[in-house]
Amino acid sequence: MQSLFPSEKILLDLPDGEISYYPHFFEAAEADALFIELLETTLWQQDSITVFGKTHPQPRLTALYGNTDKAYTYSNLTMEPHPWNPLLQKIKNQIASVCDTNFTSVLLNLYRNGKDSNGWHADNEKELGTNPVIASISLGAERVFHLQHNCDKIRKHKMILQHGSLLIMKGATQHNWKHQISKTAKPINPRINLTFRWIK
Repeated sequence: MQSLFPSEKILLDLPDGEISYYPHFFEAAEADALFIELLETTLWQQDSITVFGKTHPQPRLTALYGNTDKAYTYSNLTMEPHPWNPLLQKIKNQIASVCDTNFTSVLLNLYRNGKDSNGWHADNEKELGTNPVIASISLGAERVFHLQHNCDKIRKHKMILQHGSLLIMKGATQHNWKHQISKTAKPINPRINLTFRWIK
């Protein structure tokens, strides 16, 4: 059952970007069930990435699903997608109720504990097009989502991504802002993040 308030939307008041947040997109019971099924059935992998000439394991597990002709490349790493499965198709269709985008793939991230992270970056790869729409579902432990403006470093924003929430970034957001999920020393349970995107 979907949340009674899936369309409850918060618009972030950030210049040069367009970000909306649905804190209760999935009600707690459905979010719990989605988390367990994704944790147990997703074909998780840990790739090595090269940043500034150094190669190291990604500090999280990942998986790519979607249209099988749509590979995705970031940080000099190319991922070939697994075919859509019924659960991910269902989630994609539910996002379509508030986001008019026919997503071709979803990148899943598993943050196993507070040591797992995703450093500063923008989802601005060429295959995503000029003003990509990124729809991000959060399940499991709450983590802090940081945003920073590329030109005006004083402009920063942070927010808690809640269990069952949906964050949509579109317009010029990826040109002007970068984002991260930072490490935390606090004991924290696993979190799964699904980022739906349209690849040209």
